[in-house]
Amino acid sequence: MSLTPSQKRYLRGLAHALNPVVMTGNKGVTNAVIKEFSIALDHHELVKVKLGSDDRADRAAQIAALAEPSGAEVVQTIGRVACFYRHNAKQPRLALPK
Repeated sequence: MSLTPSQKRYLRGLAHALNPVVMTGNKGVTNAVIKEFSIALDHHELVKVKLGSDDRADRAAQIAALAEPSGAEVVQTIGRVACFYRHNAKQPRLALPK
């Protein structure tokens, strides 16, 4: 599922008030982090993640490592924080604009 620019704008507005739910540490993205990230997406649909790396390329790799296996869309990245969205078909929590 790809998000339209208006949907991303709407989700960025919602994500502004959120606190990070998942945080990566010195080991980066592990299988346990991916599992917890997927559980958080199932529960919240919109999740903010705080990345632990100082290197920009490493942060981009961590974002890709989280988004790809979980099927999440990257809504925005600012510094060490990234926001992800994945629609929950069973219990939708957010209604996206068209």
